[in-house]
Amino acid sequence: MDAYKTSGVDISAGDQFVQEIKTLVAKTRRPEVLADVGGFAGLFQLKKYDHPVLVASTDGVGTKILLAQQYGKWRPIGIDCVAMCVNDVACLGASPLFFLDYLACERIDPTALKEIVAGMTEACREVGCALLGGETAEMPGVYPPEKFDVAGFAVGVVEKEKIIDGRRIVAGDCLLGITSSGFHSNGYSLIRKIIEEQRWNLEIPCAETGLSLAETLLIPTKLYPPLLSRLLSRTTAIKGIAHITGGGLIENVPRILPKGLKISWKEKSWPIPEYMRALQKKAGLSKEEFLTVFNGGIGLVLVVSPREQEKTLQSIAGLGEKAWAIGEVVG
Repeated sequence: MDAYKTSGVDISAGDQFVQEIKTLVAKTRRPEVLADVGGFAGLFQLKKYDHPVLVASTDGVGTKILLAQQYGKWRPIGIDCVAMCVNDVACLGASPLFFLDYLACERIDPTALKEIVAGMTEACREVGCALLGGETAEMPGVYPPEKFDVAGFAVGVVEKEKIIDGRRIVAGDCLLGITSSGFHSNGYSLIRKIIEEQRWNLEIPCAETGLSLAETLLIPTKLYPPLLSRLLSRTTAIKGIAHITGGGLIENVPRILPKGLKISWKEKSWPIPEYMRALQKKAGLSKEEFLTVFNGGIGLVLVVSPREQEKTLQSIAGLGEKAWAIGEVVG
């Protein structure tokens, strides 16, 4: 294999990496998993469902990975990748079943890649899904030296009669915004541009988080499936769920509305973190542009009828999360 290795691809390093992560992956195993990592494909047996509908989503972490590389903090990126996928799946009322990753690089860096997979397994365990398998692609010439890309996809399941797709939403319904953990995984091309142009010192402390600014920017995307699972086990009041990703609040919530309906936002109804406001000011963004690029401190939006608003807010608070009534649906 020396000839292939001189071209930039080390097959033995890839094989060794797979062996090293098997212990991590095993921690996410569910009874439905029928094969270990390393085969040509993963096997997962569905059980306990009457009319199962599979729900799938794929995503990556974007240019946030460049900040992770700059500060050598890879584990949050693994969490981000899982979160971006399983949160989307949960928006349909589904429970995540399994996740597969795709790691692409110029040359395998076992330390960095193992930390990314460790983050993935941490996230998978938190939401109860199996890390079923994945691919590590070593591609010299496609990726510059020491550069990575991380993506993945998740598959979940929901009983057909319990799908949440927004079709029951009507004018007058209320929007409940659930707090984000930070910027999550969107808008980082602009964030990095501002850091460079303003020459921000990312080592300075951020009072709101108790972390440095760099660590604050690398806080991983919040995992919402456990919260949604508990909420949906208690109520059928939730008519729609929007995960606030690329496109921010302005573009993501309308995706779940029936034709002819739109959103009326309640001004100043939720606290936008000061570090986000500082970035908005430095970039000279209008409020609408800011809430289109970023989540504004809201990571998930639920749609409920007015009579269910307070009860749902209380349930969310009882589960340890913060939420606010941030708008309503109008005709």
